[in-house]
Amino acid sequence: MAQENNCRVIACNDLLQMERIRIILKSGKDQSVRRYHPWIFSGAIKKIYGSPAEGDMVDVYDNKDTFLAVGHYQPGSIAVRILSFEEIEPDIDFFRNRIEGAVNYRRSLGLIPSGETNVFRLVHAEGDNLPGLIIDYYNGVAVMQMHSVGMYRLRDEIPGILKGLLGDQLTAVYDKSEDTIPHMSGISATNGYLFGNSGPVTVRENGLKFLIDWTFGQKTGFYIDQRENRRLLGEYSSGKSVLNMFGYTGGFSVYAMKNAAQVHTVDSSGTATEMADRNIRMNYGDDKRHSSFKADAFSFLEDIRNKYDLIILDPPAFAKHNNVLANALQGYKRLNIKAIEQVRPGGIIFTFSCSQVVSRENFRKSVFAAAANTGRKVRILYQLSQPPDHPVNIYHPESEYLKGLVLYVE
Repeated sequence: MAQENNCRVIACNDLLQMERIRIILKSGKDQSVRRYHPWIFSGAIKKIYGSPAEGDMVDVYDNKDTFLAVGHYQPGSIAVRILSFEEIEPDIDFFRNRIEGAVNYRRSLGLIPSGETNVFRLVHAEGDNLPGLIIDYYNGVAVMQMHSVGMYRLRDEIPGILKGLLGDQLTAVYDKSEDTIPHMSGISATNGYLFGNSGPVTVRENGLKFLIDWTFGQKTGFYIDQRENRRLLGEYSSGKSVLNMFGYTGGFSVYAMKNAAQVHTVDSSGTATEMADRNIRMNYGDDKRHSSFKADAFSFLEDIRNKYDLIILDPPAFAKHNNVLANALQGYKRLNIKAIEQVRPGGIIFTFSCSQVVSRENFRKSVFAAAANTGRKVRILYQLSQPPDHPVNIYHPESEYLKGLVLYVE
């Protein structure tokens, strides 16, 4: 069935011209679409003419039968991911043009061709008007993750598009969608190379080296979105004792090691701390200023009072759905209370949330509540976000998922 749908949507041009399934919205539920928000929620739908399969292309109309948008259908809270607000056929040329726009945008940022940085996000879903598609670039290797069945049906077409746009700058394309495509869709997604082949590669980020293994790593292998925040951290670590919580493969630790007195990396995964140690050695050799600890974050933070001048809190997403938002906000509060209590006087805390459902305002309120609970004087030095290769669609505030604060604690 999935293969049949795949043919119907992207491979058979004659079938692309068939009339698509129509979705009619309830009265008054078209306003967000008219403001170019790229999601249609299931509660806004009045009627569906036909029986769309997950990933099918559908047309969306208001209650007076006026065309609004075309997009990919999916069951669940987000029923349609909008591709265009124009009445067009999203054929393969449409997707090629969208991907080309994303690549040209990275050229304008100076990321292509690569210089001191050859690891960056090439396509950022709604931020590049390609909802459901993530592509990260690791020194010649493109690692894709599809977060919708509609985009997954394009998986065999995208490598050719990328090769045409990047030429010799592309050596391999790896699809890592096994855990992001729902099993109930009828598609058995498997990770693997769609073009070329490659083992782990060494990348440069602002001149520093990291070994990336996308087959093991979380997300596509590396938290590219913290690049500029890591650079800022490096400016504040001189002579300091630094603690990197939820350190993963040591991104913040590598930057801190440029001029810190000591750096400790903590993660609950022993494999992650081993990779952090390896990345430290790649840049600084067997430098005794760095140590890694496999430990639970909350337990580690219990008894470190006045041991560290600078603490980094970059936990995984505490909330992926609104129904656990309240618990997530309490989690951020608890975590920040511990850090604010324990950091040395005059210390600095880099604290982050990567939970999309946690707004910038809610995160700041959680950190405020944490500071108030400790009774210490706290100032905000910086409010941080994601870098420009993770662009935020101005009509889609949810795409601004990374929030950060740099705190000075008296």
